[in-house]
Amino acid sequence: MELIWLIAALLAGAFFGFIIRKLFISQRIKSAESKAEHILSEAKQNAKDTLLDAKDKALGIIEEAKKEEKERRDQLQEVEKRLAGRESLFDKKLLELEDSKQKIGHDRQQLEKQKAEVQKIKTEQLTKLEKIAGLNQDEAKEILIKNTESRMKDELMHRLRKLEEQSSEELDKKAKEILSSVIERCAAPHTVETTTTAVSLPNEEMKGRIIGREGRNIKTIEQLTGVEIIIDDTPESILISAFNPIRRQLAKRSLEKLMVDGRIHPGRIEETIQQAKKELALDIKKAGEEAVYKAGVIGLDSKLIQVLGRLKYRTSYGQNQLQHAIEVSHLSGLLASELKADVGICKKGGLLHDIGKALDHEIQGSHPDIGYDLMKKFGLPEEVAYLSLAHHEDHPKTLEGIVVKIADAISGSRPGARRDSFEEYIQRLTELEDTAKSFAGVEKVYAIQAGREIRVFVSPENIDDYAAVQLARDIANKIENDLRYPGEIKVTVIREKRITEYAR
Repeated sequence: MELIWLIAALLAGAFFGFIIRKLFISQRIKSAESKAEHILSEAKQNAKDTLLDAKDKALGIIEEAKKEEKERRDQLQEVEKRLAGRESLFDKKLLELEDSKQKIGHDRQQLEKQKAEVQKIKTEQLTKLEKIAGLNQDEAKEILIKNTESRMKDELMHRLRKLEEQSSEELDKKAKEILSSVIERCAAPHTVETTTTAVSLPNEEMKGRIIGREGRNIKTIEQLTGVEIIIDDTPESILISAFNPIRRQLAKRSLEKLMVDGRIHPGRIEETIQQAKKELALDIKKAGEEAVYKAGVIGLDSKLIQVLGRLKYRTSYGQNQLQHAIEVSHLSGLLASELKADVGICKKGGLLHDIGKALDHEIQGSHPDIGYDLMKKFGLPEEVAYLSLAHHEDHPKTLEGIVVKIADAISGSRPGARRDSFEEYIQRLTELEDTAKSFAGVEKVYAIQAGREIRVFVSPENIDDYAAVQLARDIANKIENDLRYPGEIKVTVIREKRITEYAR
């Protein structure tokens, strides 16, 4: 019975539960439907609002487009007005141009008529003038040109002389200032030196000892040193003769050592000469190092310095070439600083400009070429090596070449720097005078101031003022090309015409 009630209770609970669940589900369905209706109504409202906004924006865009279209239409109308105005102005200018063209054509015709009338009058006037003067047009023109040329020639010569005097005075003044400043700052001693070729003997007996039995001693000395020993009647003295100054110095030292030692025979002579060679080589190297130090030049190869030292025993016109090289180096440096040139190149090139003379007795060629090749061999730059050639060129290519050429001339032309014999001096003056006399129209020539100036007197009938100027230049050029001389030579051409008349 209890089981029946239990089953009935369960069935009743299940029934009521189903009813309650159905009621709950139906309630939820109603709630969802109401929410869906609410969302749908909101969506419809939003769509309506969006549509209204879109319509408003579309209307705004349409208004702006209409406004822009109106502005563009107004601009086009303005452009059309301007084009219309320009077109009317162009038509007006075109009409004015046509009128001007017609007027110019009319004026041209009038000018042609007037030109023909003027030409006719000119022809009539020329015909009358030719009849009056007795000359045709070409003859009158030639006379006029000659008169004008003669008058302008004198004026031109006067102006040319005036300009030359002014420019030469200014240049001479500036050059004198620079040169005097440089020479004052470089005062090198100048004692005239020559390579000594005479050896003094203690007594006459020494001549026989030097000659030796059957001349074996003197033959050995000459063979080992490459010199010629001259023994004559000169008391207590013998002479050494050779072109190479180093060999002469070697022979002189060897003889002096032998005379001091007293033992003179072929074996001892050979030992003494070898010893003298070593001492001479050391002396040459020391001389080169001292020269480089005095000149203030650095960066030279030791072998090149040794070659430079050989100039100690080389002379030119009685001037010691090593002292000359040092002085040219100093002068080149001072001139370079004044003329804004490269001081280092000028000092180095000035020191080595004559280095070819150290080897010109051993190598064929002129000393400028030998010096150039030697400097290139030891790796010196082209601008330095070129200075060996530049100081013998008429017109050096570089400013440094001009500086070294001037310094070389200053060093060689100082009083007492070089020595000429009386015969050489007379020969130089004679060559100067003969060179000037070789020109046509020259009457007399005088060399003055020890050959530093020549006065040339010309025939005034054959040489006019213009030709005198040209003659002075031609004489100077011929002297430069044909003669050798230290420094510079001034050429003065004198043209003098005297007219004398007597009043009675």
